[in-house]
Amino acid sequence: MGCRGNKTCCGHCWGWVVALAYFGYLLIGAAVFQALEKATETSNQENLQLEKLEFLRNYTCLDAEALKQFAQVVVEAMSKGLHPEGNFSSITNWDFSSSFFFAGTVVTTIGYGHLSPNTVGGQVFCAFYALFGIPFNVIVLNMVGKSITRHAKRLEIQIRKKGFNKVKVAIALLSLLGGTVLFLLLPPLVFGVLEGWTYTEGFYYAFITLSTIGFGDYVVGNNPNRTYAHSYRGLVALWIIFGIAWLAIIFNLFMGIIEESKRVLNKVRFKPRQNGKFCVLMCADAPIQKSGSASDEKLGTAYGSAATPEKESAEPLGVSGTPSSTGSTDGGEAEIALKALGVANAH
Repeated sequence: MGCRGNKTCCGHCWGWVVALAYFGYLLIGAAVFQALEKATETSNQENLQLEKLEFLRNYTCLDAEALKQFAQVVVEAMSKGLHPEGNFSSITNWDFSSSFFFAGTVVTTIGYGHLSPNTVGGQVFCAFYALFGIPFNVIVLNMVGKSITRHAKRLEIQIRKKGFNKVKVAIALLSLLGGTVLFLLLPPLVFGVLEGWTYTEGFYYAFITLSTIGFGDYVVGNNPNRTYAHSYRGLVALWIIFGIAWLAIIFNLFMGIIEESKRVLNKVRFKPRQNGKFCVLMCADAPIQKSGSASDEKLGTAYGSAATPEKESAEPLGVSGTPSSTGSTDGGEAEIALKALGVANAH
């Protein structure tokens, strides 16, 4: 017990170390991206303002060539993450909170596409940052998933002690409901207040983001006509990280339920009888002795692995889970499988 307790304690400590290192990695990335890109962004914003003023000054004598040139300036500005409709101080993409948000989109591979490094140093750093950050992110999400799954299994054991059935399905539904409210249903309300989006648009953004699709048609903190708190994008980055972990757990949980159901079904065979009822036979884990019946060569009884070698054939197991008088009395696995399938007594 002491050894196991020390192992558990070390596992928890290691988890905290990895979590702190992960967030430290994000903070370092945010600081470096800000240092590399902030000055260039400020310079681009100032140049855009000068171009706008020059355009307005010559508006009375505007010709087609001048309009084309100004349109090109606007397109280039937008490709760099600038907003021509606002003033250059209204919004920035490379303050620390926004840089933290960008670092999170890099390691989670969301990649909205609305923003990218413009300097050579920023582009090189982004490549190496993603090279190490993406595997790091996978490790952290895996640890978060295992931690939540471990707590869910403890809850499952406690519930089973109280006599509840179908616990895994119930926990899956509770996890789905709780996570859906926290990560998909509540955030659109917040986005509606802070971004001016409809609830449908907010829900669309939440799912597209957490599933790492990241089209980039909706991005938080990107409206030049609104004022955002400095910590807004950083908090959204944390929501994204934990939301992705939750969604991955839900996918894995339901995949596990499907695989478990397939495993049980693969052990059960239904053999029709002449009276219209079905006889349920369980595949034996070990091969059984051959008998005259071809079906007996393929199908064993639920107690086939424990049958004595002297009996070359075994009677099939009835739906009620009761073995024949010539077989072993070990029908526990059959009863569990039949209860999982909800098969009624055919006798």
